[in-house]
Amino acid sequence: MGTDRGEDLRNGLTIKQLTVGQTYEQSFSVTAELIEDFARVTAENNPIHLDDKFARETIFGKRVAQGMLQAGLLSGVLGTHFPGMGTIYLSQTLKFIKPVFIDDEITLCLKVLEIIEKKNRVLLESIFTNQNGETVLTGEAMVMPRVY
Repeated sequence: MGTDRGEDLRNGLTIKQLTVGQTYEQSFSVTAELIEDFARVTAENNPIHLDDKFARETIFGKRVAQGMLQAGLLSGVLGTHFPGMGTIYLSQTLKFIKPVFIDDEITLCLKVLEIIEKKNRVLLESIFTNQNGETVLTGEAMVMPRVY
């Protein structure tokens, strides 16, 4: 995990420390426990996520992770890693491309698309890929990095 620049991300980046084209990547292991924990927190109890027998009868043939689980992981990255501490998450578009399954390794790649310095806003491309390099989710996030 990291950026293409060597900044210390513990305190979060300001808009002046970001550049168009800058990237950040972080990978996650999708486990049954993670899916079940997300279901407990959100009450998203669709059996496609939680019941092996039910999931076997679906078009996927096995349990899939909640799409919003990926969005939750994205939120965590924005607020604690890139741009990091102090970042305010303003909006997000999401397009779910492929399912994510138990034991998948997914990688989030963020890329700075636009910097709106007067409003302290940054537009980020957000793409998750799986261990096979297949895109599973795309979107754009608008954030407000810390100002100090």
